[in-house]
Parts: sequence; structure tokens; C-alpha cells
Amino acid sequence: MTPQAPTPAYRRLSVEERRVQLLEAALALFAHRPPQEVSLDDVAEQAGVSRPLVYRYFPGGKQQLYEAALRSAADELRLCFDEPREGPLLDRLSRALDRYLTFVDEHDTGFSALLRGGSVAETSRTSSIVDGVRRAAAEHIMSHLDVAEPGPRLHMTVRMWITAVEAASLMWLDEDKQPSLDEMRDWLVEQFLAVLTVTARRDPQTAALVEALAADL
Repeated sequence: MTPQAPTPAYRRLSVEERRVQLLEAALALFAHRPPQEVSLDDVAEQAGVSRPLVYRYFPGGKQQLYEAALRSAADELRLCFDEPREGPLLDRLSRALDRYLTFVDEHDTGFSALLRGGSVAETSRTSSIVDGVRRAAAEHIMSHLDVAEPGPRLHMTVRMWITAVEAASLMWLDEDKQPSLDEMRDWLVEQFLAVLTVTARRDPQTAALVEALAADL
């Protein structure tokens, strides 16, 4: 008789592993469908588990799961701009954008779910989660600029650039990730210097920063 292949041993997931599995399943669904059109049954089917198991981990139902999924993606995005303060600023920004765009590339469903809200599931808490990513990115950039108290023009310029990076990243996904990641990174760094240069014409604080950046080039 031909010996039968051994049956793979079933491995029970830990609490954290199961929670991550459910969050990833939810993000995959929320990225492509409005949250109001995604049921807990859909999440359970996507994860290959039962509906009661989803409720066991998220007793608050879909809203709790939605917020937890957004928070998971947001936590990873915050880390993208956590760059050591070594070397020229634009090189640091380039490395941070490398991580950011790599996250977008590898977790496109989660990124889309994080930024494409606008649904009945959106609340003040979900809006706060998304805005927290933007504020963290702005704080990191100001830290690298050695600016403790940015004036209104500089603050608005940095926040507008962060918004532009988000919008460009979403369009990049829609365009099948074209141009290449390296081209996107370099283009966004050039845009950062360009918007600072425009603001410098009206703001002495920004003008001093642009002069310092030019010395690093």
C-alpha cells in the first residue's frame, strides 16, 4: 500500500494572531466597498471563520471592527516618517517617503481603506484616526526642519504637501502604480522643495529654511 501523506497539523491561532487575521480581512473588504455595504458575515467569510468568532473579538460589531482596522493601518503609517535625524534633510525625507510608498504598495487595501472614508461608518473617532496620521507626519517633518514653533504659512505648507502626498498615493494605486515607486518618491521630494520655495517668497521663516536646504544640495 502507498503510505498516505501525513495530515498537516492544525495550529490554533493565538488571540493576537486571530485579531490580526480579522483586521486584515476587514481592511481588504473596506478598501473596495463602502463600509455600510460590508457585513460581519462578509468579514467572517473573508477570514474563513464563523460570525460568532468575529463578535467574540469585536463585541461592538462592525463599527468597532472598522475603527480597529483603521487604527491598525494608521499605526503603521505613523512609523513611516519616524526617520533618524542623520544626513541632509531631503535625503531623510526621501527615505521616509520610501517607507511610506512601500507601505502603500504592499498594503494598498489598508491604505485605501484608511483614506477613502466618507461613509455612514465615519465618525469623529475615525476622522481623528486619519487626521492623527497627518499630524504625526507634520510633527516629524517640523522636527527634521528644527522648527519648534512653525508660523501659519509654514504650517499650512507642510500640511498641504502631506495632503498632496496622500492624494498622489491614491491616484498612483488607481493608475496601476505608475510611474515607478522611485520616480514617485523623487517627484514628491521635489514638490516639497517647490512648495517651500513658493512660500518662502512671502514668509521669512520659510525663506531661511529654503536657504539652509539649498546649502545641503
